[in-house]
Formats: sequence, structure tokens, C-alpha cells
Amino acid sequence: MSGDQQAALDDHVVAIWQIVREKLRAEFGATAYRYWLEPVALIGVEAGVARLGAPTRAMRDWVTQHYLDRIQAFWHAEDANVHFVEINIVSVSNSNTPVSSQDDTASSARGNGGSAATQTKPASHPHQNTHQNTHQTSGHAAPSQGTGRNAIASMSDDGISAALDPRYTFDNFVIGKPNEFAYAAARRLAEAESVPFNPLFLYGGVGLGKTHLMHSIAWHIRRTQPHRTVIYLSAEKFMYRFIRALRDKNTVDFKDQFRSVDVLMVDDVQFISGKDSTQEEFFHTFNALVDQGRQIIVSADKSPSDLEDIEERLRSRLGSGLVADIHATTYELRLGILESKAERQRVELPQRVMEFLAHKITANVRELEGALNRVIAHSQLVGREISLEMVQDILHDVLRASERRVSIEEIQKRVAEHFNIKVSDMHSARRARAVARPRQVAMYLSKQLTTHSLPEIGRKYGGRDHTTVMHAVRKIEELHSTDPSLSEDIDLLRRMLES
Repeated sequence: MSGDQQAALDDHVVAIWQIVREKLRAEFGATAYRYWLEPVALIGVEAGVARLGAPTRAMRDWVTQHYLDRIQAFWHAEDANVHFVEINIVSVSNSNTPVSSQDDTASSARGNGGSAATQTKPASHPHQNTHQNTHQTSGHAAPSQGTGRNAIASMSDDGISAALDPRYTFDNFVIGKPNEFAYAAARRLAEAESVPFNPLFLYGGVGLGKTHLMHSIAWHIRRTQPHRTVIYLSAEKFMYRFIRALRDKNTVDFKDQFRSVDVLMVDDVQFISGKDSTQEEFFHTFNALVDQGRQIIVSADKSPSDLEDIEERLRSRLGSGLVADIHATTYELRLGILESKAERQRVELPQRVMEFLAHKITANVRELEGALNRVIAHSQLVGREISLEMVQDILHDVLRASERRVSIEEIQKRVAEHFNIKVSDMHSARRARAVARPRQVAMYLSKQLTTHSLPEIGRKYGGRDHTTVMHAVRKIEELHSTDPSLSEDIDLLRRMLES
């Protein structure tokens, strides 16, 4: 760790980390906290990124998938200058202080009252701001890192491009009927030396493989055409960099950075819905790159025509190239994914177990992988043989939730129909009582009937903050017990959605 990083780990940072830990314990309970969160250690804070360390890859992946959003939200609430949290693999002592691990580059850190040398390996997460992500989770060789400004990893030195997950390559992508068109389009674009279609717009539900395909494209271009400059980042990070450029009166450098690349990849573009200034800048960046014959790749959770609060001219631009959707997974695809993941992690998984998981967990690939990671982690940490009975025991909460699975989109549609408002009102800024109350009911049902976190729910309702969702949930809980008419509406909607 550099001198700046060491300096950043002062008493204030340690105090914030303790506050975040207490909030995590209160929200997720003592058992989950002790098992997954207590072993996570503070490494430091630098350039708006808080870095934490987990002792094993399995623990890092689990915490990243299930708790990272809340950690980021809690940290940002205490320190508005911290926008991202990054979880690395480190050796952690009993005092929750990172210590050096063999084969890593050792550096010093001071945390929780003691000093230690950290050895970090970046977590696989699209918001990372590091260039050290070079390891493979299954022991396979990671894609070549490359050198110079054109290498994606080194681009993140100045905070422009997020790091790529080495697991997300074309070789590791399991192809099935729901995703074969999107895969073919991504592969064609990655292998082309000129621009075959512009932009490539990938869309689909959460956890269906959009980010995997985008990382795969970037890895392939980087390996086969290292002379091309590539930037991959989320729409959220694009917005943050644009706001920073406005604040620092440095928009010229911002424009030069983004309009001089060969390939611009923007994930989750729906995030800029309602953000007029960011949309304006993205539109001009889009036009500048297209005019120069540069490639643009975009992903979202909806097709361009269905994106809410996006300017018509930008929506038209996004849909002017090739639009490829990724459908919900089939049983065969889910089974193939489980077999592939188990093989890469070199874990013997009984066929009965894989078939059971493929039948029961149908929401998305991310949840399916999370369930598999949980089973493997429990088996390795506790030393228990993987069996159908063990899986049913370990995943009882996930399986119970899957039996009553309902999407936020379905909740919004049902609530809008019941209260005779438009679905678009769920995402709008309108505060009239006739709109605001049904929106609060929908948020309440989204919290009750889905496993989405509060920030995820907020993003589905026009990019609202998680505190807005929390207020809505509390308000409806209060009215549920005092307003018989509204209580009847809620109970009716719940029965309709769960049936």
C-alpha cells in the first residue's frame, strides 16, 4: 500500500468501517454477519474507493454478490466522497487486520489499531477501479494483460475503465436458446476488425449474462487487437465522472478521454434515466464516436423503446444498430450452467443436486451461481458432503423465496392496473397522492415479495435512493394497520401476485 493509502486509513476511516459493520449486523442478523461479514477486513480508502479484504475467494464472491450494495450504501451515507467499495482477497488475522499473502505484492497498512502488509486480489465486480484483476477463479490462465495505454486493465489506473472479471470470457459463456442470438452478435463484433453494427445494444433481466458478454467482448478485443483502446464502465460511473468534470471545470479533458477511444462499452444505461445533463453528454459522445467509425456497446434491462425518462433522440440512437435481447433461462440452460461452473471449480456435484437446483432456482443465472457458491462454500468450510438433503437444508431460505418468486416489473404492472394509473408513473417524479401512494404500495410489495435490496428496488422506480424505498415501506406498514381500505387493497394484490 502506498503512503497515500496508509495515510487514508486514519481513525475516521476506521470509525466509519465500524459503523458500517454495526449496520450490517443489524440488517442481516448475527448469524449471517458472523459467518460472512465479520471476517472481512478494512484495507483502506483512496480516490473515492473503499477497499476491503476477504480471506478466501469463496467468501469474497459471496459477500460481493449478496452484501456489496448495502456496504456501499452504508459507507456512502457516512462519507459522501466514497462512491464504490471494492473487495479483495487477502489473508486476515484474528484481529480482522489484513496480512500479507505469499505471491502477492506486499505493502503496509494500518487498521483497527495494528499494522499489517496487505496482499490484494481484486473482487469480480463491475464497479471496480483497479488494474490488478489478473487471476482466474478456476485455475485457468487469465486472458493476457497486455501493456501500454491500450490495455484495459491499465486504463483503470486513471479511474476511467472498470476492471474486467477474468471469469467472464466467451469460453466460459454457456450458450442456450435464450441467449444464442446475443452471444452470436457479441462474438461477431469482437472478432470484426471494422464496425459491423453500431451500437450493439444488449438487454435482458437481471443476472442473465449481459455483463458477461460485455466483458467477453473486451477480453477478446484486448487479446487479439491490443492496439485498440477500450473503455468499459457502468452508466453510473460515466455520470460520476461527468459530474466531477463539471465540478472541476475540466470538461475538455473528459470529452477528449471518452471521444478518442476505439471501443466504448457502457453497462446498465438505464441508470441515466431522468439524468438530463448526463444524457446530453452521452448523446454527444455517442454521435462523436459513431461519426469517427468507433464502436459502441451498451447494455440495459429493457429494450431502447421501453426505457423510461430517456430523451427520444437518445432512445432512437440506441436502437439504431443491432438490438439483441437475452431471454429468461430454460431448464436445460440452467443445468448446463451448473455443470460448467462445477467443472471449472473442480467440485464433484451429484447429478440429482444439479437437476434439483436447475428446477428450483429459475429467477436468473446470478442467483443460481450464488446458490451453487453457497453450497460449495458450506461444504468446504464445514466439511460436509454435498447431497440433496444438505442442499435443501443450506438453501431453505432461497428455495422458499423461489417458490413465491415475482418480479418488480410484474408488481408495478399489477399495482398500476389496480389503482388505475400508468406503469410509467412508477418511474416518474410525479408526487400527486393518486400516484405517490400506489408507488409506495408497489415499493412495499417489492420489498416483501422479492429478494432485491433497497438500492436495487430504488433503481427500478426511476433511480430513487434506498432511503426513499425505506420510507415507503415504513409508511405502508403503518397504513396497513390503520387504513382498512388500503389494507384490503394490499392483501388482494399480494394474493394476486403470489397465485
